[in-house]
Amino acid sequence: MRKIAIMGAMPEEIQPLLERVENINKVEYANNSYYEATYKGKELVIAYSKIGKVFSSLTASTLLEKFDCSTLLFSGVAGAINPELQIGDLIIADKLCQHDLDISIFGHAYGFVPEGAVFVDSDAKLRAIGKEVAQKNNLKVIEGTIATGDQFVASNERKEFISTHFQADALEMEGASVAVVCDALNVPFFVLRAISDTANDEAGVDFDEFMIGSAKISANFILDMVESIE
Repeated sequence: MRKIAIMGAMPEEIQPLLERVENINKVEYANNSYYEATYKGKELVIAYSKIGKVFSSLTASTLLEKFDCSTLLFSGVAGAINPELQIGDLIIADKLCQHDLDISIFGHAYGFVPEGAVFVDSDAKLRAIGKEVAQKNNLKVIEGTIATGDQFVASNERKEFISTHFQADALEMEGASVAVVCDALNVPFFVLRAISDTANDEAGVDFDEFMIGSAKISANFILDMVESIE
C-alpha cells in the first residue's frame, strides 16, 4: 500500500491531524519526530519540519527516502497577497517559487538558478482532488502561485515586490523548497495553505491571532483529500 506524507512547518499545523488519525507510532530521526499513523485505511507519515526552506527540504527528503512515501501533501498557513484572499480562505498552489532567491546581478530572473526553474508546478491530479473536496464541502478555494522565502513578510514594500516579480497570490516559508525536492524525486505533491494574515504591517498581530484556526481548516481539508487518494 502506498504511504502518504503529510507535512506542516510548525507543531500547530500538524496537531489537528494527529488528533484525528489512529495507530500513531512516533519515530525520532535526524533531530525531528515522524508520526506513522493510519486514517480510514490509509497509511500516513506526518511531520512538521520547523520553519524555513532548509528544514522543510530535510523533512520532505526524509519522508520520501527514509519512510518511502509516494505522495506528499503539505498543510499549513500563509500570508495573502491576492486581495481576494481573506483570513481563513484557502489557496491551492498550482506552482511555487522562491521569492528570496536572487542572482539577478548575473542577468538571471529573480527566483532562478542555473539548472533550476523559477516555478515548480504541483500535481494536477492532486489539485483536481482538492477542488472536488472543496466543492463537496462548499468551501471557497482559489488556485494560484505561492511564493516561498526565508523571511516572515510583514511589509507592504516586500509584498509589492513579490506581487510584481512573481504574480504570487500568497507567501510562506516552506512550500517551494518542498516542491523542489518532490520534483527532483518524481513524487506528486500538493500544497494547501489557509490564510492567517495579509503580509502587511499588521501581519505579526494577525498571524498570532488566527494561525491556529487557519491551521485546523487546512488540516481538515487535507484529511478529506486522503480519503480520495487511491
